[in-house]
Amino acid sequence: MRLSSLVIAALTAASLALPTVVATPAAAQEPGALHAKDWFSLTFKDVREDLADAGAEGKRLVLLVEQYGCIYCAKLHDEVLSDPDVEAFVSENYMVVQLNLFGDEEVTDLDGETLSEREALRRWGIAFTPTMIFLPEDVAEDDTTVAEAAVQVMPGAFGKWTTLDMFRWVRIKGYEGEEHFQKFHARQIAKLRAEGRL
Repeated sequence: MRLSSLVIAALTAASLALPTVVATPAAAQEPGALHAKDWFSLTFKDVREDLADAGAEGKRLVLLVEQYGCIYCAKLHDEVLSDPDVEAFVSENYMVVQLNLFGDEEVTDLDGETLSEREALRRWGIAFTPTMIFLPEDVAEDDTTVAEAAVQVMPGAFGKWTTLDMFRWVRIKGYEGEEHFQKFHARQIAKLRAEGRL
């Protein structure tokens, strides 16, 4: 009887520890910290100011929404953003500002309204992590929100080529042309296959 109680206690303890193990990424992550790259930008999270800073550097602004313990965020960092091709292109062409889906840091929207991260992301309709919000080069209207101004939103963790192609497509303003992203991506994959890189 006592042995059964010990076995149940051990199994209960193991099951309680399991989510922590599952949520722990392959790369080291400090408790209570988002995954990050040293080329991400630390800002005051004033989106209009960040947009201007990105433009001054000849880059585009992307807001990367994540949350603590997100296994898909870990996948994005460990398998995609760490890839040399992806890292080189994104760090050279984009200013990446990270937001915490449930965070309390202040964010100033394009219309000047200041909210917590969680309130801003709810306002913008973001429900998944990771999500990338791609902004235009310039936003003239003072009453526009990030959700209204975004040129593309990419929810979820995709593989290297889909992610890289989205960054490329936004960089060349593919959203202004006739070719849908999926057609652009299919064309890039066909080219890689023809070159023997896939």
